[in-house]
Amino acid sequence: MTKKISLIGAGQIGGTLAHLIALKELADVVLFDVAEGVAKGKALDIAQSSGVSGFNIDLKGTNNYEDIKNSDVIIITAGIPRKPGMTRDDLLGTNLKIIKQVAEGIKKNSPNAFVICITNPLDVIVMALQKYSGLPTNKVVGMAGILDTSRFKYFLSKEMKVPIKHIKSLVLGGHGDSMVPMQNHTIINNNTLSDLIKEKKISKDKLKFIIERTKNGGGEIGKLLEKGSAFYAPAASGVQMAESYLKDKKEELPCAAYLNGEYGVKNLYAGVPVIIGKSGVEKIIELDLNSEEQKNFEVSIKAVRDLLASAKKIDPKLE
Repeated sequence: MTKKISLIGAGQIGGTLAHLIALKELADVVLFDVAEGVAKGKALDIAQSSGVSGFNIDLKGTNNYEDIKNSDVIIITAGIPRKPGMTRDDLLGTNLKIIKQVAEGIKKNSPNAFVICITNPLDVIVMALQKYSGLPTNKVVGMAGILDTSRFKYFLSKEMKVPIKHIKSLVLGGHGDSMVPMQNHTIINNNTLSDLIKEKKISKDKLKFIIERTKNGGGEIGKLLEKGSAFYAPAASGVQMAESYLKDKKEELPCAAYLNGEYGVKNLYAGVPVIIGKSGVEKIIELDLNSEEQKNFEVSIKAVRDLLASAKKIDPKLE
């Protein structure tokens, strides 16, 4: 039986998600947006490419939450994107209101779905989504770590002149300026990044520049585009999570997951490596952090907690 993925938000990420899912024949797609014409138009456009690409799935555009009924996976991109000069905190008020409506639509129509959230500010929005929807924490997860890790790997690949598939890496913590690229867990051609620094294959200054560029990855793209924000890489990252769930691939992926004591953190969503299989988040991988990584991770967790405190002021029901 064909699986069903519903995409909430038919903007640039939503449309790209629909196209990637179609090309992989991963599932039938429902593209939902309050702007009905945009959802229907993009679904029809992608469907009309099936004669060229040869995929055989059903694509539907809608503005009716009933059409997401019995989805296997729901991916949420609804919300306003961050505009140049706008902090992630500025996004919070508007996107909390939007996510509340989305959560109610999911709770009513598709309470058994695996839900992936891409809306920013990510860590707090995914936490709000879980609270508003009442879905189990293992079935609600945020996409950020895969994207941040992919950016980090790309910049390292260009600097080191190494094919990206020969680089393994991991970025932990909150999505944003406090993310933590893991040097000791970054392997380039079987060497750790820490060893490569010692061997002077890459300078500390160059690595610092790459880490900063990774942290500002979305902002850099937003400035270049002038109107809009990144969408190809975020969509590809979301599809990787959906595929691991639908095919029970049990891939280890860095995601914003609910922590209940892991890494010494309770009752908070933050970026950590998890195993995603048919039960959703099946396991949280606890890495051994050195003192610097631990310190940076704690700074990142504090940034998420501070943003959550701002969200609770906006909506006390998030307590």
